[in-house]
This record gives sequence, C-alpha cells and structure tokens, in this order.
Amino acid sequence: MEMTTALWSFALVVGLLTLTPGLDTALILRTSALGDRRQAWGVVLGIQTGTLLWGALTSAGVTALLTASRLGYEVLRWAGAAYLVWMGVGMLRSRAHAEPEDGPAAAGARAGGLASGWRRGALTNLLNPKVGVFYVAVLPQFIPAGAPHFAAGVALTCVHVVEGLLWSTVLVGFAQALRGWLRRPATRRAMDRVTGLAVVGFGVKLAVSD
Repeated sequence: MEMTTALWSFALVVGLLTLTPGLDTALILRTSALGDRRQAWGVVLGIQTGTLLWGALTSAGVTALLTASRLGYEVLRWAGAAYLVWMGVGMLRSRAHAEPEDGPAAAGARAGGLASGWRRGALTNLLNPKVGVFYVAVLPQFIPAGAPHFAAGVALTCVHVVEGLLWSTVLVGFAQALRGWLRRPATRRAMDRVTGLAVVGFGVKLAVSD
C-alpha cells in the first residue's frame, strides 16, 4: 500500500469516527453555545492536541503499553472516568440555580477563555484510554511497509486532526448561529442537563466497560 492510498483510506475511517456524535461533539456544542467563541475553540484545539499526542505516542510505540500493561490501562481508565463524572456533575450543578446571562457564573465562564477550553478538551481526550487503544489497533494497519514508522504515523494522525478541525468549525458555526435561542435561560438549563448527563454517562460507561 502506497502512502497516498494509506492517507485516503485512513481519512475515510477516521472521518466516519469524527462524524459520529460523542463526547467531543457534546463539549464543543455546549461550550460554543453557552460560553464564548474563544473558549469553544480552546476545547477544539485541546481535543486535537490530545489526538495528535495519542498518534505520536502510538507511532513511537509508547501506547502499546496500554495493551501490554493491565495496571497502566486501569489507572488511566479510572482517572478518565472520575474526570468525566466530575465534569458532568459540575455541569448539572451549574444550572441548579439559574442566573441571568450577565451573572457571575456566566462572566466566570467567559473569563476562562482559550486556555480554560484547551485544558478541558486536552484532558478529556488524553484521559480516555480508548482513544489510545483505537490508535494502537488501527494506526499501524495503515502505515505502508517500508515507510518511516514515526513520520508516517504522525502524517496519518494529522489527517484525523484536520478532519476534526473541519467538523468542529461546522459545529461551532451551528451553535453560534443559534446562540440567541440557545442562551435563553430555559434552553441553557436543558442543554446543561442533557450535556451533563451525557458526560456522566460517558464516565460511567468508561468505568464499567472492559
């Protein structure tokens, strides 16, 4: 398999994965609708930073330890589950007492900005061992025989990152277009409840899955 064929084939596989609604989609939509645009893009860049790091570590052979070491996988799995449940509960509690759009909680959310969003996106991605296992299982299959393993792996990962950025642009634009409606108090409460429950659900699923 030539490198060009590998890139297109990998783009199709991770493209389908990118379009599948999941935790990343929920975080981007919620942050874009209820926070500011910079914080939403911080989440996007944090998620893609995590993806790029997983791909680089896989290409270097480091993440193979997740499949070889049960203890290492379990530690990362429980850390990720705890983080997701904590984040989801925080979303649920943030709307327990509704505040006006210009209230202190809203101002605090806007103050977080790019760095706050980046931290949340990066931690969400990096503390999910299933992303690492996916790369360990899938990425090597698309690296052509004879190609430099690390360089080819990073190039394939960049395809995933580009597709993630393109899809995130659509999500942020969609949320921004409906921002007026999404920032109504009733809608904000509903979105935080739905997103919070979804994030807690992802955390519980990660904790109980093997």
